[in-house]
This record gives sequence, structure tokens and C-alpha cells, in this order.
Amino acid sequence: MTTATPGDQQTLGKILFYKQLEPLSVEKHKSLGVSQVQNPFSFLAETHLVPLTVDEFGLAAVCYPIIFDTQTKTPLAVMGLRPGMNVFLGPDGALDPEVYLPAFARRYPFLPVLAGSAQQQQQQAQTPDEQRVVVCIDRGAKMISASPELPFFEADQPSRYTQDAIQFCREFDLLARRTAEFVKLMEEHQLFELTPLAIPRANADGTPAEPVRIGEYLRINEQKLNQLAQDKFLELRDRGVTAVMHAHLLSLGLWPKILSRAARIQAATPLAS
Repeated sequence: MTTATPGDQQTLGKILFYKQLEPLSVEKHKSLGVSQVQNPFSFLAETHLVPLTVDEFGLAAVCYPIIFDTQTKTPLAVMGLRPGMNVFLGPDGALDPEVYLPAFARRYPFLPVLAGSAQQQQQQAQTPDEQRVVVCIDRGAKMISASPELPFFEADQPSRYTQDAIQFCREFDLLARRTAEFVKLMEEHQLFELTPLAIPRANADGTPAEPVRIGEYLRINEQKLNQLAQDKFLELRDRGVTAVMHAHLLSLGLWPKILSRAARIQAATPLAS
């Protein structure tokens, strides 16, 4: 199961649920801003996996399973079983008010992007603090308006709203770096395991049938965690990551919740054959 990475600021390629990225500028966007719209998070409708930072695990773990991408090791909030099905959105695009919304989605329509190509960044050997970050907006976001309630600029300067949004993006970047450090620790201690994801099925007579395998994901292996040498476990504890690991493991008990919600949606909108 794969998706966009959560924090490494990306170049202007295709990024999860961003459709029309443009660098924010007073010349081009002076008259624009955002206005209140109905169901502002309906853009999640096509997204079933949303990146998380480790600082969010405690809040997210009571809402949905938290897994890790098989390729990037990115932590992901499981909000559905396939693209185009987010089980926490209603048919009108309304977000379940009781579900935790990841910061990756809350920063929308803003996105910080590293200036220059990846090759240029590597050649310059810049640290994240030294790299030039360009703040972009999704020009296609439905909340962006030419008669905004919250303008992007006031007197040719970023408005308070824009300044707060930029600060949120900076804080998100710090969380993303901590997340990368956590993933590195899990890899160093070889705690990840590949896990198949299958949907239960039943025969016509009600007896269990062979489950349908729809993918695979990474999780922390609890047995390996419990078998760590004491000094290694204490190292993880002292680095403050044991609570994060246990939140992830606790969240995996929510797979039946996702399957149940997906089954109800599937009954109303079956997959095309």
C-alpha cells in the first residue's frame, strides 16, 4: 500500500490530493484567499491512505489503523481499503466529526516545497534549515476565492491567516523529521514485518470462504519488540518512542471497523467488474 510521503517537501510533481500547485505570490494571488465552503475536507474522497506523523499516533490510534508504507515506511492512517473510498466521508463529502484529521490534510490548501531539483539539493549539500522552501497553494482548491473571507495578502504583505498557515507548515516539517527518525530506529532494530491485508468472505451457506487478498503493509512486530535486549528496549524508551509503538499496535485492532464501514459502502456502490 503506497502513497505520498508526509514530510520531505516535494518538488512540484503529483502530490496526494493536490491538483494545481502554484507558488504563492503577491503578484499572482494578491486578490485571492479562502472562504468558508460546505464540507471543506471533501477532497479526501479519493484518498484512502493519509500520511501521519508520529506525534499524531496517540490521537489517531483510536480512530483507524496506523500502518507503514511497504516502500517508503511512511506512517499512514487507513481511511479506506482502496482508492476512491474513504469510509469516514459521507456521500456528500462530509467528514465524520468524530474522526481525527491528520495534519497532512489540515494544512491544505498550503504546501511547502523545496526549491530546485533533488539533484541540485544533493549537490549543494544543504541542511533542511538552509534549503529554500517555497510555499505553494492548490489553486484548484474549492475554498480558494476571488472574494475571500480570509485574504492571502493585505497591503502586499502576507495576511495573518497566511502567516499562521506558513507557521503550521514549518511545524509540520519538524514533526516529519521526528517521524523519519522514528522510522530509522524501527529499521535499525529490524522491527518491521510485512503483513498481508485480506478481506474476509463467506460462502452462500454462511461458512467462511477464502479471504480476498487486496494488498500488504508494514507493521511493527510485537514479538520482536518484546524480545529486544534490555539495553536496546531502554534505549527506545529513553528516546520516547515506546508509547508511539504501542499506539500503532493498539490501532491495528480497528481493522474490523474499517472493514465494516467499507462493506456498507460497497453494498451501496459495488466495484465495477
